[in-house]
Amino acid sequence: MDEKLKRYQGIFPAFYACYDDTGRVSTSRTKSLAKYLLAKGVTGLYVGGSSGECIYQSVEERKTILEAVMDAVGGKLVVIAHVACNNTADSCELARHAHAEKLGVDAIAAIPPIYFHLPPHAIADYWNAISAAAPNTDFIIYNIPQLAGVALSTQLLQEMAKNPRVIGVKNSSMPTQDIQMWRDATERELVVFNGPDEQLISGLAIGATGGI
Repeated sequence: MDEKLKRYQGIFPAFYACYDDTGRVSTSRTKSLAKYLLAKGVTGLYVGGSSGECIYQSVEERKTILEAVMDAVGGKLVVIAHVACNNTADSCELARHAHAEKLGVDAIAAIPPIYFHLPPHAIADYWNAISAAAPNTDFIIYNIPQLAGVALSTQLLQEMAKNPRVIGVKNSSMPTQDIQMWRDATERELVVFNGPDEQLISGLAIGATGGI
């Protein structure tokens, strides 16, 4: 495996949203959970995804959570920040925030736009715009068709692979075989993460680099 990609081998817990007793984002509980997972010896964290309830949070809440995680474990774990919102401007804002020198996450990730089923070229434009907002940061495609309503295709992945910052796929589709398809879809090597916990063993067996 390419040296650059080796950091993405292993287990990356999907980071849960942490709230206080009034329902507000809790920085102290966020830091406590991050430190707990660090002590467990995981490779890294996947922050701001489905388990992080991103779709229900404001841009500022998502920034606060990522800042708390990086304050607690930045430089000690590989951090992947999911930055997608249901509009390009907010997604790019979160990408710039994650890319900023004071945070400096290892990678950003994004689902496709939800609700309207956009054509592949529009999804590629959306992802590439987010990636361009974090020009020195690795980019991971998040494929979760059962919730996003849009499935990654081989053709779309091949198009996205033209972007040198695209280094892999987080695959949460139900067919484990998709992992092998993404591994074989492009001429250059990509990492592929297994998403669903219950598929981790089969996902690793079929070629997943790690698990989220």
